[in-house]
Order: sequence, then structure tokens, then C-alpha cells
Amino acid sequence: MGFLTQIKANKAYRLQQKGQNEEARKLYEEAFAEGMNDPRYNLAYALMIIREGEYQKAKEFLVKHQKAPGMTPSQRVTLLVDYAACCFRLGDVDKGINTLEQQFRKGETGLLYQTLGYLYVEKYDAAKRPDFEEQTEAPGEPEETAVTEETAAAEDTEETEKTLSPREAWEEGRKKAEDFIRKSVEYDDEDPICLDNMGQFIYRVLEDKAGAREWFDKAYALKDSQIDTLYFLSRYDEEAGDRKAALEKLEKAAGGRFSPLNYCSRETVQKEIERLKGAN
Repeated sequence: MGFLTQIKANKAYRLQQKGQNEEARKLYEEAFAEGMNDPRYNLAYALMIIREGEYQKAKEFLVKHQKAPGMTPSQRVTLLVDYAACCFRLGDVDKGINTLEQQFRKGETGLLYQTLGYLYVEKYDAAKRPDFEEQTEAPGEPEETAVTEETAAAEDTEETEKTLSPREAWEEGRKKAEDFIRKSVEYDDEDPICLDNMGQFIYRVLEDKAGAREWFDKAYALKDSQIDTLYFLSRYDEEAGDRKAALEKLEKAAGGRFSPLNYCSRETVQKEIERLKGAN
């Protein structure tokens, strides 16, 4: 890799910061083809293509560059969080959760609390709860898994889960998720993402809309531009008959930057705006 490759990657990074993603992407990919493997540029490029919805491409890129030289512990956590987000959006929330649980055992961080907390909400959403009555008693053949430093730490938990019925494993997992999310708001009671996760867990998993409201209000008081917080608060406004307030929150949410870790998409928010306007 030559000096000009470094200049090219730096230029791509600056273009990305300005929102000129098409030009940035071209330069990034030229730099990578020339041997660039710098964690700063790797993560910036991965984030860019994740925001464009290219989750499989981003996942493969992150795996390829997971051992880039000079990666800091903070960058390592960011890489794993991005990887987990890709797994979730590709339909494998369990892989995303397992990845972050393994990293969390090595040390707690705010980003891990935020992301793993949200993935727990997604996994245990009451709308996704399996119908245990229809599940067969005979389990399939277990997949062979190589024992590595990453998987060995989870062996005791996995062994315990083998003795549980599917219903028991689900309920135990849900309790574990609730404990984790409650711990996250103890870790930082002014983190609006963790507060929103708590609200979503109570709203979506425990199906206690009234109990969830205080957590969304706390998150909103700290950050009034959070997309999911605005969306859920708009639900309360509409139920109270205040369509104007609901519309204001939804329109504000529509102007935000959506990520793969948002409960609602821009399309969902826009449809709600159109529905409420049509009802007026």
C-alpha cells in the first residue's frame, strides 16, 4: 500500500462526512483494492453501506477486516455492534445477540448496553413469541460447532438450556433480557437509548403500555429527536385524541437518520403520517 492510497482513503472519509457517499464509496473501494486495511476507514465504509441497506456486503466486509492491525478496544466493540446489526437485519437475531453477549463478558460499555438491549427487545417481542403448543418434542440434530475462545465462555449456559423445554427456555431468556435492560438504565440512567429500550421492552414484550410511558417520557426529556421514542409517544397522543401532537412527533421522526436498529422504518413513519392526515 502506497502513500497515495492513504490520501485516497482520507479523501473518501472527508467526502462521506459531507454526505457525498457515491464519490466516497468509489475511493474507498479503490483504496481497499490497493491494500488499505485501517480500522478507521474500514468502520466508516461499513457504516456507510449499512445505512444503504447492504447488510450482507457489510457483514462479509466486517468479518474480513475483523483483525485489522492497530484496532483499538473501542473500535473492536463498534465492529461487533455493526456485525450484530447486520445479522439482525439478515434474519439471525440470535447470532447478533450471541456475538454481543460474548463481548459483554469481557467488559461492559454503553454501546453494548444500547445495542444488546435493543436486540433482546426484538427477540422477545410478544408478537414473535413462538406457539409452543405446535412445537414437536423431538429436537433436531445439533449443529457441530468448533470450540473457540469466543464460544467456550458460553458452554455452561448452553448446557443448562438443553435441559429446558422450549417454553422454559423462552421465559428464562426473557427474564434474562429484562434483567439486562434494567441493569443498563442503572449503568447510565441518562442514556436515552437505554431508556427507550426499557420503554420498548415494557411496551412490546411485557405488553404493558401504561407502564412503558414513563420510560419513553424520560428518554424524550433527554433527547427529543430519537426516532423510536417519537414514534411510540405518538401512539399515546393518538390514543388520547391529540392527532396534532401525534403528527408533530411523526413528522419530526421522519426527518431523522434511520438505522438498522430502529423499530420503525422511514416508510412506516410516512404511512402513519399519511393515515393521520387523511383522518383529519
